[in-house]
Amino acid sequence: MTSAWSRRTFLATSAALTAAGGGALTLAAPGAACAASAASAEADPYAALRTIWSTLILGEGFSPTAEPFKSRLADLGAKASRWLESMAPAEGSLWPDAVFADPDPDTDAESYVLSGRMADSFIRLNTMAQAYRQQGTGLTGNAGLRDAVLTGLEHLNTQVYNDGQVRYGNWYSWQIGAPQALLDVCVLMYDAIAPERRARYCAAVDHFVPDSAVASYTGTSTGANRVDLCRVLALRGVVGGSTAKIALARDALSPVFPLVTKGDGLYADGSFIQHTTVPYTGSYGSVMLGGLGLLFALLKGSAWEVTAPERQVVFDAVENAWAPFLFNGLVMDSVAGRAISRGEVDDHRRGHPILASVVLLGRGASAAENARWRALVKGWAQRDYYSPPLSNPSLGLTALARLKSVLDDTSVTPVPEPDGHRLFPDMARATHRRPGWAASLSMADRRITYYEVGNGENLRGWHTGSGMLYWWGDAFANGQYSDAFWPTVDPYRLPGTTVSRKVLADGAGGDWGTSLPDVNWVGGVTDRKRATVGQYLKGLSSTLMAKKSWFFLDDTVVCLGAGIHSRDGAAVETTVDNRNLGPTGNAPFTVDGSLEPLAFPWSATLTDASWAHLAGHGGYVFPGGATVKALREDRTGRWRDINTAGSTDPVSRKYLTLWFDHGKDPSDATYAYQLLPGASEQRTAARAADGGWLRVLANTDDQQGVAVDSLGLTAVNFWFGGSVGPLVADAPCSVMVTEHADGTATVCVSDPMRMRTSLTLTWNRAVASVVSKPATVTSATAGASLRLVFGDLSGTRGATQTIKVRLS
Repeated sequence: MTSAWSRRTFLATSAALTAAGGGALTLAAPGAACAASAASAEADPYAALRTIWSTLILGEGFSPTAEPFKSRLADLGAKASRWLESMAPAEGSLWPDAVFADPDPDTDAESYVLSGRMADSFIRLNTMAQAYRQQGTGLTGNAGLRDAVLTGLEHLNTQVYNDGQVRYGNWYSWQIGAPQALLDVCVLMYDAIAPERRARYCAAVDHFVPDSAVASYTGTSTGANRVDLCRVLALRGVVGGSTAKIALARDALSPVFPLVTKGDGLYADGSFIQHTTVPYTGSYGSVMLGGLGLLFALLKGSAWEVTAPERQVVFDAVENAWAPFLFNGLVMDSVAGRAISRGEVDDHRRGHPILASVVLLGRGASAAENARWRALVKGWAQRDYYSPPLSNPSLGLTALARLKSVLDDTSVTPVPEPDGHRLFPDMARATHRRPGWAASLSMADRRITYYEVGNGENLRGWHTGSGMLYWWGDAFANGQYSDAFWPTVDPYRLPGTTVSRKVLADGAGGDWGTSLPDVNWVGGVTDRKRATVGQYLKGLSSTLMAKKSWFFLDDTVVCLGAGIHSRDGAAVETTVDNRNLGPTGNAPFTVDGSLEPLAFPWSATLTDASWAHLAGHGGYVFPGGATVKALREDRTGRWRDINTAGSTDPVSRKYLTLWFDHGKDPSDATYAYQLLPGASEQRTAARAADGGWLRVLANTDDQQGVAVDSLGLTAVNFWFGGSVGPLVADAPCSVMVTEHADGTATVCVSDPMRMRTSLTLTWNRAVASVVSKPATVTSATAGASLRLVFGDLSGTRGATQTIKVRLS
């Protein structure tokens, strides 16, 4: 049930506010308001855009008396009331706790904080303006609130955000944070702001965000930042009645659309990069997706509609780039950069805005795409048992309304999680999905940074690119990395990683992803169901070197490590897993059938262990037996430890950690294990007992490979040319061969180094004929063995080359 006043009617009516006499909000009859709005839009196209933008930022189609909207509106009113009561305009500040005056303006850390407070002051005014315009806030149409907003705008314009001010601190505060909030307020309060004041505010925006800000697609004007700048220009045009500004904003979006082959943007393989070296699908990518959805919707049907054919790239990216990193409503931390250190917004709370953005973007896509996306979103939202989207306190009213509309739509059948593998060689990432679980792998190479630190965020993310293997269950462990994981986990023992225990300083390696390992061999092959992935690892600020391989199969991830070498004078460890057990941490842990103590702390060296199982999580198998260390511990940390803006309150979580201790300064150390997400104790024990299920063909510094005869699978990472099982390669490459029940086989090959001008691969297996091959294969000879000669693979960007053959 909706309110008696439709959302669109309310917006159109409240847009008719005038400042004359400073009176309270006056509402005309709905019919008269709609007629007046239509007439106004016909005479003034900018008025129509203001109405649309108001709808986009305030929401529509929900009842203010129904939950979750009733509570959210009340919270909005309470927050606005606090800002109203505490506002105290003074020299250098609008609120006592948000002083923005900079006694020594430059770009140091202090200036960054002060510029952020300036932008935050505008954001507070935006909150107040929304409380004034929204229904059900308790402050709807309140004259005192309106006057305070107008006073605040004038104060900030006089004091700091004007066309005579030189910016200091963070460029983002001046070009995106402050002007976006300022222009939103100008739209919401348009008729209450005198024309002379609007002109000054527009002049301030022109000063800090001139047309030249989008003159070239470089620096801070790329990807998500570019979309944000275009939003500023478009709204500047709407508020100031400038056709040229709106047209510039539309046209300046064009460089965002094409796929890129370097730097920031979307790649053909689905990668999304921001800040040149950082995989950012789940953070900056989310901002870009949301920003494009808003601008497409704002300009749709107007003289400035975005009609560039290249925008289809963005529509295609919904399933090519974003969907692979969404699972049960969360967006994977492997593509969230430094956002993982922000305590108030976890992987679920970052995922929900992406869902809402997909719904909004669907309005500008084809009918088929819109229907498909709504079905995807409904599935993700319904399955998010850990953090239901409609209970997300950080999700805005507009996003809530969009998601609720999909959840309530009985014509939409939710789409289940996909099954299969996606490899993203352009950002050194991979995702793997099987019935009941999903995993994600993050690596680093000469193009992709170890991790990003900046603005005092993500201070200890050092080893997130050292082969971190994340995994979740379909109905368990969805809060594994959400529940205070990052401030409490041992940053030297991230799951899947091989690291030196050499002590690193906060922010080691430098800000903004500038630290890159000097390695090329990172990547692998996939047939979209299974995958073979490898990382030549060089440690951050360390002498550590290692070869790491992952074989992503039907119910397991086989993990191999070899050539582990270091001279740091410190211990080197490979973490099998480090499970966050929450505040209580009472999950039973069994090793080779024996239940280990539940006490905290507890530690043990597990000698000749063949398998282990953690109840409610999964199992681990150690082929041939291994010596593994185990630890139950209660770890306490603070968000402030990893983010200078984080909370100082201590948080504690219990962990169960398994790792290989390679010793101090190891030479040529190795490891091997299987991860079985969601496996029962019985299935784990059975896999360990089946010694023939997995054959490790090689685990050396030169090659790593496995065979699983029951799957018809042979897979090898050739770090150097050589012979492994039935495969022979004359140069580095990644290979996966799968024999099928219908008498055919698929051979997948890639050059992760992106350097090969020639490659010869021989599979010693009788082959009757070659069914299909890519253009990169210059010669394919069937017979007693299959011999493939590849031409120049350097331009394939590490992508999988697939050859299909018929077996003899």
